[in-house]
Amino acid sequence: MAFYIKSKLKTTYCLLIGLSLCMLILCGCEKKQEPYVSASTTIRDNTPNCLVPSADGTVTYENDYVSVDASHTQEGYLMVFYKGSCEKVKLQITGPDYMTYTYDLNTSGYEVFPLSAGDGTYQVGIHENVEGSQYATIFSEELAVQISNLMGPFLYPNQYVKFSSDSNVVAKGAELVAPAHDDLEAINYVYNYMIENITYDYNKAQTVQSGYVPDPDEILSIKTGICLDYAAVMASMLRSQNIPTRLEVGYAGDAYHAWISTYVENQGWINGIIQFDGQNWSIMDPTFAANAGEKELKNFIGDGSNYVTKYVY
Repeated sequence: MAFYIKSKLKTTYCLLIGLSLCMLILCGCEKKQEPYVSASTTIRDNTPNCLVPSADGTVTYENDYVSVDASHTQEGYLMVFYKGSCEKVKLQITGPDYMTYTYDLNTSGYEVFPLSAGDGTYQVGIHENVEGSQYATIFSEELAVQISNLMGPFLYPNQYVKFSSDSNVVAKGAELVAPAHDDLEAINYVYNYMIENITYDYNKAQTVQSGYVPDPDEILSIKTGICLDYAAVMASMLRSQNIPTRLEVGYAGDAYHAWISTYVENQGWINGIIQFDGQNWSIMDPTFAANAGEKELKNFIGDGSNYVTKYVY
């Protein structure tokens, strides 16, 4: 059966739709976060902890074209291997929250995808391009998922937060957080590095194609990128430091945008951090922080109501 499929990750990444948002981004000022001083006198261990996804083959669903390894769904991820020859292949995962995530599949072996909606039933579908925007379903399976490691989806690497123990972004993250006494200080060091060293790529924002996937090591090297790049680099650094981090995609006002949220022990999830005053966190979006002055930033973000999360990776 053939049908039409539309990618959820549109070419509107970071395109500045609203006039107020345009003015905010074009201010071009950097705002460094004031140093957070930990009450601890003990330096935290900055040894990277890069979890490695595995396709063990203990629970698999497959046909001639696809292999889906569900051996570690309790850890919050699924592994998919497209074995066919079609150049354009889409994976769709619909979770118990009824949100459908659409990914492009490659032919280079197993790829990792998070089960970020928690426990429940997930519908997995894989579709090959027939012509134009028309796709035919080649695989469909319903999976009952119970996640025992609730932080797993936000600690393991995946297609959008791609890193391993030999990644440059992991080594840089360990270097940046070396002086930190706790996770909050570690986040602070990574955050300030991002807003001081990565610049916003306006041309890329105008030309990025549907299905774009960031390469954190490449962005670290060229030191420029769009919102999704900022979020992917920071999420990779923090996850490799055992700090659960969500890469979130949604709307900041009228613009399709990406940011991060982190989990800190005894604090819980800190959603969309931007700056820390010693007691409270407010929105932290490393793209906006690098490209907007404090006054304009707070005027736009306010209490966070301008941010609407749609997808979590």
